[in-house]
Amino acid sequence: FGHLGDGNIHYNVAQPVGADKTEFLGHWSEINAAVFAVVAKYGGSISAEHGIGVMKRDLLPKVKDPVAYDLMCTLKRALDPKGILNPGKVL
Repeated sequence: FGHLGDGNIHYNVAQPVGADKTEFLGHWSEINAAVFAVVAKYGGSISAEHGIGVMKRDLLPKVKDPVAYDLMCTLKRALDPKGILNPGKVL
């Protein structure tokens, strides 16, 4: 998925046909953690041009350099001191 030619591989975890939705969603975080571990091992990124949203917000401080993460948070606060633009997002 995505634009592989420039190194941006996007993936989606799809529920298998006939699988129980609740059971599948119970494994969703585990599947993503396994994918992100491989991404980190090879120096990849958990996000590219679209930024970080709610689903990856808690993972970002674990995979980003602390200085880079702090800079993102500082920029967000400077541009949106009241937290009304894209609420709950890092940047």
